[in-house]
Amino acid sequence: MTQGSPRVAIVTGGARGIGAATARRLAADGFAVAVLDLDEAACKGTVEDVESAGGRALAVGADVSDAAQVEAAVERVARELGPPTVLVNNAGVTRDNLLFKMTEADWDTVMDVHLRGAFLMSRATQKHMIEAGWGRIVNLSSTSALGNRGQANYSAAKAGLQGFTKTLAIELGKFGVTANAIAPGFIETEMTRATAERLGVPFEDFMKGAVAQIPVGRVGQPEDIAHLVSFFVGEGAGFVSGQVVYAAGGPRV
Repeated sequence: MTQGSPRVAIVTGGARGIGAATARRLAADGFAVAVLDLDEAACKGTVEDVESAGGRALAVGADVSDAAQVEAAVERVARELGPPTVLVNNAGVTRDNLLFKMTEADWDTVMDVHLRGAFLMSRATQKHMIEAGWGRIVNLSSTSALGNRGQANYSAAKAGLQGFTKTLAIELGKFGVTANAIAPGFIETEMTRATAERLGVPFEDFMKGAVAQIPVGRVGQPEDIAHLVSFFVGEGAGFVSGQVVYAAGGPRV
């Protein structure tokens, strides 16, 4: 971290789960953190966690798929915290269904939040990174990018984020900006709990089934992913760009 004001990070989908854990970790690393989510009030808990630990955080409400809201949110962060030079595109939703049951709205909603959202947020923040001559973008993909029954929309979006990441790495590298992606496996969050509910399986049983397939013998926690984000956004990762790391407790899960 440079001397003077702390660097500023934006974490989308920061109200809960992986996003909240990432916001807390980056604050512990010395970043001022903008916790961005669709519902600004939902960010309160994450902001309080950061502030109670001595960090600086700002709750920001925005729909990442809306260009005007994204621009306004990034301008607000730059004004109230400082120019953002770290972006973690974590915001996500699921609209799972088998192909023949999937509606256009199911498809569009998932694409809008994951892909369009990452595009809009990256486009809005890159100027601050380029001006600083330093930046870090981390996109949250998923092992579902390899294909997952009932998730044609989510799988396509998460695979698309990998190609998006690699292109950002090529375009922005000469400006001191890296871009990498993390593809989590089974992480214990509200989203995986909702998946179990959709399948009609008790969450404990759902997790036991997952553990049986994971070589390290446990499901992931949001903090596992936050730790990897911490690495990617650090000074030491300046020669690592355009990569996709599968954080899944094994090579194929």
